Amino acid sequence: MLPRGAFNLYYQVVSELAEPPKYEAIRQSLAARALPDRTPLAAGNLASIVAVGEILWDLFPDGRRLGGAPLNFSAHARHLGHPVSLISALGGDALGAEASATIKALSLDRRYLQISKQLATGTAGVALSADGSPRFAIVRPAAYDDVELTADTLQQLRQCRPAWFYFGSLFAATPRGKHCLNALFDALDGAVKFLDLNLRPGSDDPSLVAELLARANVVKLNEEELDRVRTLTGLQGSLEAFCVAASERFGWRAVAVTLGDRGCAIHSDGDYTEAPGHAVTVVDTVGAGDAFSAALVHGLSQHWPTAKTAEFANRLAAAVAGRPGALPDSRQGGVMP
Repeated sequence: MLPRGAFNLYYQVVSELAEPPKYEAIRQSLAARALPDRTPLAAGNLASIVAVGEILWDLFPDGRRLGGAPLNFSAHARHLGHPVSLISALGGDALGAEASATIKALSLDRRYLQISKQLATGTAGVALSADGSPRFAIVRPAAYDDVELTADTLQQLRQCRPAWFYFGSLFAATPRGKHCLNALFDALDGAVKFLDLNLRPGSDDPSLVAELLARANVVKLNEEELDRVRTLTGLQGSLEAFCVAASERFGWRAVAVTLGDRGCAIHSDGDYTEAPGHAVTVVDTVGAGDAFSAALVHGLSQHWPTAKTAEFANRLAAAVAGRPGALPDSRQGGVMP
């Protein structure tokens, strides 16, 4: 039996997709860890994380599934063993109540999950192309646009001293979201700032993108977003040349570019690698990038070699793309309450 704090879904993914014995050591290492406390990264601990942003229901043609990049990322990071606190808001409606119950089952810290008195729980229409790639029609404003951070909340976050802070461009696209994000940058000054660019219509203002790129320590983007950032920054050349030049310009510790079924590229602390993707029958790709982000934070925070982090992140992304839904299934094992 796996000990308390072991995460069966991810062990299953790694053991099923990896060729032994290469990843057996990873599986055993993760399985042996006890549930970590809420301290910053240190020997024997998994990094604590604060994430902020949207929680919404993805409305597929065949039904709805709970998602939003910050929630998807947080759930996968939690199933990898990291303590995760999620800052967002739900509506005081039936969709909000259902979302809250699901989030509780995922064992995320809900102390910063608010209920909006004015706005409904977020939703996004999803249309899938033939290859499983999604197109979103996001309804704004939504409850997550109504987050309010009090002085007491910000002080509590300072005292928690999380090791990582996850944020994205969609939440920051409104004046209130930007105000909240600025307050969190100040409160979590010592945390590693992880930017999931996540460009969507209405959240892709060039000045906002440029500001977020400059405030981040680690950045994850896909190929489409890479093209946008190249245009914005004027950084051209090969993929490696972009990663090196952008890291130098913005002071990034690491940057990752996801390449769909071709895998990914990661540049971290001067080490560049490209890792091939893994063959999988794609159901839909919703949330695959968020699982990748969680695995990226896991590998970077554990100081894994860049190639090992890239391989692990590709495998988790492929596993999510090969089944419906973006979230881990809490019924397959996870943290005990």
